[in-house]
Amino acid sequence: RRVPGDAAAEEVNPVMRLLDELKASSSGRSGEDLDRLVSLLDELLELCSGEGAENAAVAARNGGVEALVSLCASAGVTQEGLLASGLKALSSLIRDVGSTEKFRQSQGPKIVMDILKGALENSDILDGGFSVVAMASAGNEVVKDAFMDLKVDELILEVMRNKSNSKVQSVYDAIRVLLTPDDNRVVASQVYGYSRKFAEIGVAEVLVVALREQVAPSSLPSACAALKAIAVNVR
Repeated sequence: RRVPGDAAAEEVNPVMRLLDELKASSSGRSGEDLDRLVSLLDELLELCSGEGAENAAVAARNGGVEALVSLCASAGVTQEGLLASGLKALSSLIRDVGSTEKFRQSQGPKIVMDILKGALENSDILDGGFSVVAMASAGNEVVKDAFMDLKVDELILEVMRNKSNSKVQSVYDAIRVLLTPDDNRVVASQVYGYSRKFAEIGVAEVLVVALREQVAPSSLPSACAALKAIAVNVR
């Protein structure tokens, strides 16, 4: 029988349980430990993605963003499954300015960019990484600026030019969000300058080719919005 207020008797929130297990397991790097971590990350993703905004908020309030950034930072480039799952789970936790700030303060932009640069041939990691870029940049111009300082535009161009990365559909979301002036705290947005930079290095041309050849139907709105953002802002 439950006793009101007795924490031990209360049902543990599944998100909190997963976070506790992730934090406890993240030091392990044996094959069995890695499989366990990937399983935990995939479970967290399932709970927090889509309509799981409440679960994502619980995770973000309780150190989830910082824990996943740290986990991804410590994972080796050969731990591809762990990185892919970690990035996807991380993107599901970043839902508002508060969580984007936690990401920024955890050195998230640099860590994610380093991972992406080291995984140019791995479409799963690239897809997860650009999902994080998109979610973390939404509504936060400081994060957009951090990614631009780290030359995310050049990385995007490199990834899109590689035909083997056609499955990396989140890159279109990343472009769209980076070039959208959606931070209400900012009076004069810098994204128009970013658009010119994207245009100058040739992203628009590569986007046109992608729209003809490799954009999945579900990504068409983002890809078209990305192209429009570049075209409109460089007139």
